[in-house]
Amino acid sequence: MDKETMIANLNQDLANELSAIIQYTTYAAKATGPYRPQLTQFFLAEVPDEQMHAQYLANKIVSLGGEPTTVPTKVAKASTNREMLEAVLVAERAATIGYTKRALEADEFGDKGMAVQLEDMVRDESGHAEEVERILCDWPL
Repeated sequence: MDKETMIANLNQDLANELSAIIQYTTYAAKATGPYRPQLTQFFLAEVPDEQMHAQYLANKIVSLGGEPTTVPTKVAKASTNREMLEAVLVAERAATIGYTKRALEADEFGDKGMAVQLEDMVRDESGHAEEVERILCDWPL
């Protein structure tokens, strides 16, 4: 794994985290119905984790000599509470897979500290996914 490829991959992760911040913030505003207070609180509670991930990635990109992206990936459109939760679940599962891969790449790159941090991010993202799965478990159609 060369440095330029690592920077590019981390920038893709950063774009995804920026998207997650936008997604959670927007979905918090769009939540409706009797579960609105709980969903709004749930969505907004996820933002700080995603911000910490984004800051770590931006810092790492700069430390490797790169320029952090400021362009998020596209946020999934969702109209209902269920669609929002399902879109979040897809994004969290993708982040878990992505950071698992990136941690292996960081090991290959020879940066154990980055690998450990990315593994911690796997834990965070998989925990987020599990929480959304539990919310959706008995969600009314």
